[in-house]
Amino acid sequence: MTAGSPGVFPWGPALLFCPADRPDRYAKAMERADAVILDLEDAVEPARRAAAREAIAASDLDPARVIVRVNRSGSDDQAADLAALALTPYSAVMLPKAERVSDLPALSGLDVIALCETAAGVRAAGELAAADGVVALMWGAEDLVASLGGTSSRRADGRYRDVALHARSEVLLAAGAAGTWAIDTVHLDIGDLAGLAAEAEDAVAVGFAASACIHPSQVETVRRAYLPDDEQVQEAVELLAAAEAAGGGVFRHRGRMVDGPVIAHARAVLRRATGTP
Repeated sequence: MTAGSPGVFPWGPALLFCPADRPDRYAKAMERADAVILDLEDAVEPARRAAAREAIAASDLDPARVIVRVNRSGSDDQAADLAALALTPYSAVMLPKAERVSDLPALSGLDVIALCETAAGVRAAGELAAADGVVALMWGAEDLVASLGGTSSRRADGRYRDVALHARSEVLLAAGAAGTWAIDTVHLDIGDLAGLAAEAEDAVAVGFAASACIHPSQVETVRRAYLPDDEQVQEAVELLAAAEAAGGGVFRHRGRMVDGPVIAHARAVLRRATGTP
């Protein structure tokens, strides 16, 4: 990959977490979302992880649409997770609490989404994004604040506190600098679809490739945010046609100055609309 051009995101914009110890939910999650994150970490009580691994090993899902969140590096749980994963065709994993490149060798041969959700992880985001095997970064607000000794990632009005916004930007910039993808974190207030829509629309605007969901009801809101509407597509088509007619350089279109970055924005709209590079 080259910086700024990671290509088409392989999983689609709405990634849905599903507890790995609930195989009865696997098929429904696959039907609802673009890809499913089978979660062996926070969503599963330690006593149920063995059963969850057995469920993953026995599952028969589309491997192109499955990501498995394993446990953190160095843990006995992760070793058991990877042993179960070796029995499946699934090759994409999410590494929680990723903090250093030395966390990655155990995941060799897998496509890794590094979840930067601690202070150390956010500070190491650039190194992680550039590491072999890492195909995307994601950030997490709640574990981040917990790692700082704090108690809340959001203000009373629902807006993220400054430290969370800083971490979000750091992870996005690290992914962009390495030429890979960034995934926006979950919106924990399941009923707040308006807030989710606002955050997903912002994620699209600044360059996130996808947003993670914790409930099937969030999927369509995320998809709508990431899919350009007809007006946006038409505006992008007209702008690119005007750029071609102008023959290069800066020009004026509908009262607005257009140069290289603005043309790149229009091309990004069409890539999201068509799912092609």
